[in-house]
Amino acid sequence: MVGGPIRATDPVTFADALPDAADVVIIGGGIAGIATALYLARAGVSVVVCEKGRVAAEQSSRNWGWVRQQGRDPAELPIMIESMRLWQGLSQELGAAAGFEQTGVTYLAASAEELARFEEWLVHARHYGLDTRMVSRAELQATLPNGADWVGAMSTPSDARAEPWTAVPAMARLAREAGALIIEDCAARSLDLSGGKVAGVHTEAGLIRTERVLLAGGAWSSLFARNAGLEIPQLSVRATVCATMPMPEFWQGAAADSDFAFRRRQDGGYTLAPGSDHDFWIGRDAFRHLKAYLPQLKRDFKSTRLSPAAPKGFPDAWRTARRWGAGDESPFERMRVLDPPPSRRLLEKIHRDFAKAFPHFGRPVVRQAWAGMIDTMPDQVPILDQSPIAGLFVATGLSGHGFGIGPAIGRVMADLLRGRDPEHDLHRFRCSRFSDGSEIVLGPSL
Repeated sequence: MVGGPIRATDPVTFADALPDAADVVIIGGGIAGIATALYLARAGVSVVVCEKGRVAAEQSSRNWGWVRQQGRDPAELPIMIESMRLWQGLSQELGAAAGFEQTGVTYLAASAEELARFEEWLVHARHYGLDTRMVSRAELQATLPNGADWVGAMSTPSDARAEPWTAVPAMARLAREAGALIIEDCAARSLDLSGGKVAGVHTEAGLIRTERVLLAGGAWSSLFARNAGLEIPQLSVRATVCATMPMPEFWQGAAADSDFAFRRRQDGGYTLAPGSDHDFWIGRDAFRHLKAYLPQLKRDFKSTRLSPAAPKGFPDAWRTARRWGAGDESPFERMRVLDPPPSRRLLEKIHRDFAKAFPHFGRPVVRQAWAGMIDTMPDQVPILDQSPIAGLFVATGLSGHGFGIGPAIGRVMADLLRGRDPEHDLHRFRCSRFSDGSEIVLGPSL
């Protein structure tokens, strides 16, 4: 199971022929798009996934590998509980590639104030019958000996871990077996509209006729949408992650405090990350959406490091094109895979925080490090909705929470695309919440 994030240099795995037409076209081969394709194909719907680079090459293979119910926004929680059931079933089909194990997720508190915040979330856990519980300082020290002197914790034993860089491509193979077409190195350039309705998708390889499209492009979604005339206030932040060499198992599942996070992997190492700390590159969209993001910026300012410009070709880089035609090379072809370098500052922080918490191990030996661009929304919950453009559906802005909830997002969007009841209240995730005067309500910062 030794591996790492998927990159543009990896060979093409999915190279189906471009069809003339399909019932549904999905833009983006991350976990949301792939899971949607899987459930559509199993329902007998003809579906094609257009992926500009490689399946799961961006955030879907660069995340922490957590499958968690704990700490979710109350509106997300029912969907996530369904997703846990779906993961259980999928793991039987995917086998070792899923790496799915219900080894629990634990939040570690460095202060009484943090512990009190965790206890407030217990109301939601109890409402939905989760096995979440509080852990005392003494119990925590007995099970996780540490030098951080955590005062206690909140833990959900039924939460899980999985292996992102193998699980999502394996899901894509299931989707193909069910009849879905998946095409890598095939950027969707623009929508073909007729009378204000979707009539097709222009790709770099040609036109696909369709009346239903799902935009699940992760960090690229708002750029594609804006070229089609749809404003989505989505921004992206860089998250740094690293993987250690194999080491003794001191914790079976996943855990985090306010400084750093860790998760046991199948290869015997741990995935480490600097908690909520991240980097944000300022671009034109940052100014355009500043008002919507002010509540989040005020809350998370200490964990956000600002830089004046994104690297060339990134979605909100100053010189990235905002308008292009169906016959033009698009920004998606110029940047097949977002592969930002990890932050050296945050890698050093990970080493320092880990050694402080676990002095008996000291500084971890890192096998590799990487970074990913997390697509976030002003309220830190996604858009899951049909857009104002007839026939265009949107699943984006998963805000770093997408890997675990991805299977259920796919099931929900598959039903929406088929005109069926999604079986969940999606009001919180509607497109119009940023334009209808609604107050922006932040999701929990847990």
